[in-house]
Order: sequence, then C-alpha cells, then structure tokens
Amino acid sequence: MRNGGARRAMAAVAACGVLMSALAACGDTRTEARHGDIPRHGGPSGTAQPGTPAPPARIPGIGERMWQRVPAQTRQIVAVYGEGPNSPDSTLVLYEKRGNVWHASGSWPAHNGKRGWSTDHREGDERTPVGVFTLSDAGGLLDDPGSKLPYTQDEKAFQTPYSWDRNHWHDFDYVIAIDYNRVPGNRPDDPTRPLGKDKGGGIWLHLDHGDGTLGCVSVPGSAMRYLLRTLDPADRPVVVMGDKATLRA
Repeated sequence: MRNGGARRAMAAVAACGVLMSALAACGDTRTEARHGDIPRHGGPSGTAQPGTPAPPARIPGIGERMWQRVPAQTRQIVAVYGEGPNSPDSTLVLYEKRGNVWHASGSWPAHNGKRGWSTDHREGDERTPVGVFTLSDAGGLLDDPGSKLPYTQDEKAFQTPYSWDRNHWHDFDYVIAIDYNRVPGNRPDDPTRPLGKDKGGGIWLHLDHGDGTLGCVSVPGSAMRYLLRTLDPADRPVVVMGDKATLRA
C-alpha cells in the first residue's frame, strides 16, 4: 500500500459525510437512470434539433421558490433531479446560458443519498441536502484533467481505504465540492463546518459506484471529467438539487 491505513481512513471520513461504520458509503447497480419528466432541449452541444421546442428562458422543472435562489450572474447550472424524496436515483443535467436562454449541454444518470433527500440535512442521515449551492473547488486522487475550477490533487487525502468494497476504490478519483456547510475557496476536504458538525458536510459530486451515497451526488467518470473541464468560475456555477416535486414547488 502506498499510504498508511490510518491516513486513508482519516481522509475518507472527511469525504461525502462518510462514517467508517457505514462501509457502503457514498451503494444496486443500474445501467441507466429513469429520466422521467425532465424536459430536454437540443443535443450535447445545446444546439436545438429539428422539431424540438425552443430552449427555455430558465431551466425546466424548477419552481419560482427555488429559482429565486439562483444568483443573477450565474450562467452554468448543474441540476440534479431526484426521482423521489426517498429514492437514491436521480439525473444530472448541465445547463449553460447563452444570450438569454438556457441550453442543456449534457445529461447523465446519477445517484444521491441512499435514503433520498432532506431539506434539513443532518450528519449521518444518509440523505442529500436539497437546495441551491455554489460550486467553487475541485480535487481528487488523479491528476487535474483540465479543470477550470481550482483543483487539488492529493493521493493521500482522496485515497479510500483498501478495506472498503472494491466498487468504492475510485469514488474520489475526481470530486467537486458542493458548497453546503463549507467555506468556499478551500480544498474539498477542508473540515470547516460553519453551521456546525451536526449539519453534516463533505457533500461532493464524485464518481458513481452503482447505487446510493451517504449524501453526495455521484455520476459516471465521463461526466466528472466533462464537468471539471466545463464549469468555469467566471460563469458562477451552482448546483440546484432535490427530488423533482420539491424542485417544482
């Protein structure tokens, strides 16, 4: 082993709200997500296809209450549409604003907390916090793939314990910190919790391992690389996430 077991364990505990007593952290394999009623416009480049509706002036599936929390300067939104309040299944869509309209530039199957979503997230509840959060820092076990966000590569901090199931060994190859209960501008594994430890923390976008997480949002490796190369601090990226009903409310 390249790193000591204790150092790997300490790093893993700080990530994704992981508790060492919950080995299946951040867990039933599916080959595709159920996109349900998520409207999609255009192809991967965001270009409208013949016969499709015009791109929306704001992203679909988001109600006024949640939309009001999106900063006016934001031109990139990572939307995570959860299948249900208690479901670990979701779909992640990247929207980018060109001119005055939003275009979907990518869509991937995703997973959220294994027990679903929470509007009052607590440490260890195995749910993902609902809300609108900025995206400001990235990192991972692997070298920077060309991230526009500040990127911290650290083999020690992002190494999962070898005692974990093999499916989890690559969870933190790439991560993007979701600015829930953390201080933006610090590396993703920074332990500072402004709202207190009881409110949890270490909520990341990271590589998918086939099922629900302890609170993070996980996507395929191709999606993580695309997000890292596309999300630009100049566009004030945010994530809007929750189950579909709550997002529409």
